[in-house]
Amino acid sequence: MPTPTTPLPAAPTSAFAPLRIPIFRMLWIASFVSNIGTWMQNVGAVGLMTELTTSSVLVALLQTASALPVFLLSLPAGALADLVDRRRMLLATQTWMAVTALVLASVTLLGFNTPWLLLTLTFLLGLGGALNNPVWQTVTPEVVPRAELPQAIALNSVSFNLARAFGPALGGLVIGYFSAGAAFLLNGISFLATIYMVYSWKREPQATATLAGERVLAAIRGGIRYARFAPPVQHILVRGVCFTFGASALFALMPAVVVRHLQLPTSFYSILLSCMGAGAVLGAVVLPRLNRRLSIDWRVTLATSAFAIGLLGLAYSGSKPLLMALLVLVGLAWMLVLNSFSVGVQTVVPRWVQARTISLYLLTIQGGMALGSVVWGSVATRWGLPLALTGAAGWLGLSTLLVLRFSLYTSPEALDFTPARPRLEPVLAEEPASDEGPVIITTTYRIAPENRPAFTYLMEKLAHIRRREGAIGWGLYADLADPTKMLEYFMTESWGEHAQQHERGVSREEEELKLQIRQLHQGPEPPAVSHLLAQSYSHTAAPPVMVPGSTRLVASTAGEATA
Repeated sequence: MPTPTTPLPAAPTSAFAPLRIPIFRMLWIASFVSNIGTWMQNVGAVGLMTELTTSSVLVALLQTASALPVFLLSLPAGALADLVDRRRMLLATQTWMAVTALVLASVTLLGFNTPWLLLTLTFLLGLGGALNNPVWQTVTPEVVPRAELPQAIALNSVSFNLARAFGPALGGLVIGYFSAGAAFLLNGISFLATIYMVYSWKREPQATATLAGERVLAAIRGGIRYARFAPPVQHILVRGVCFTFGASALFALMPAVVVRHLQLPTSFYSILLSCMGAGAVLGAVVLPRLNRRLSIDWRVTLATSAFAIGLLGLAYSGSKPLLMALLVLVGLAWMLVLNSFSVGVQTVVPRWVQARTISLYLLTIQGGMALGSVVWGSVATRWGLPLALTGAAGWLGLSTLLVLRFSLYTSPEALDFTPARPRLEPVLAEEPASDEGPVIITTTYRIAPENRPAFTYLMEKLAHIRRREGAIGWGLYADLADPTKMLEYFMTESWGEHAQQHERGVSREEEELKLQIRQLHQGPEPPAVSHLLAQSYSHTAAPPVMVPGSTRLVASTAGEATA
């Protein structure tokens, strides 16, 4: 179990310190305005669909149209955000959503909207949001110092929760006084503010990659491979999906609890959501103090327990004041847990794979929420709402034990991704094209037989780093003719992939490990490194053949040798 005295990086005293940074303040305001517009859009879409059709299936498909793009595009969006200039990608996605929202507003105000057109435009708007989310999450670490990152992410959470509290109400007023089309129009205008703010961001131009389909697919595989061989990322993903699986019961069942179990008006449900938003704001205020006094594992453990208490209160309490107080506690706990996960996933990976890791995290969170909603909804249907909420609370209680195996704490030294040194340039007779490959890199060591166990142990640790950094294959072999000769190889998909490894340099973890390995290497010469490029014969011509009795190769026609 973690201890409250686990060392943490120094944190600023003010919860609002990041707002002193002009670019963050500007983007935060733009994000808040855009979030307000999004909630107005959601309220307007549901209201308009109920006017256009009496089909409950079409009404339910609105949620599907909004959520499906996240599952389809999270991983490609993360890969794109790591490959292209992020500022340009933000401008593209925000423009896409602005145009889509304005088209939706136009067809609605002109009276041309239909249920299927509304679903299509909602889906297109969701596509823009799915592409935008991973790259937007990478902006905060770029513009905010690492010491202020927890406060910055907490402020982003405050923006979302304030928008969730005021957006639906504002949307209801606009729809009541005007129409759903007016709400869609305001949403489209809100994107224009974000576009202006992003355009004003004077980000230094970054090198971009060629966006071939194979390049994007390779980047997706690389992101998944990195997460697979990076324990800190694995721990966040496991803890994240377990928490959201249990916490989803609150969002899935609270409307039914208010209306059916407590027999209260739906307005009380809105009050509870507002209480939850107030709890999130309170969490942002107390976050700096908690960061200084508690480790990340303790924060998540205590907040998860508090969320479970809120679920039990919702299951068995009929007191309005108590429920409101519990929802404030739940909002605080929700913000603390997700803030801890978000800060973690943005700081435990190097920048070159950051967006892909964030996309995996977002996909995991969404998956936990979706699966949990189905499971707890089914439990409530069969055994009742109180038992379903109790089961979810019990799940959250058990999930706190994951800290014993999946601790979130990472030493500050491990979070320093500054390269220890550049990689040595390979000695080549000719430079391959970036898309040629696969490429095998071999390193030959001279190891005394008595040092082979220690050498093998260290090399297996190096293999973990190789795979995390992009190797699609790795192996260690001993020469049967020479007991001191050991050969390591690893494979990359293309020469371009290996060139990127050189550009990133040697990490501090890899450098420390290689120093130990080279101490076991014998001889005055350093380990010999070779780069081998896969070869294949073009099938545009028949292969040459050897003429019987001759020592020269001649071309063949239709598979037959010629003199």
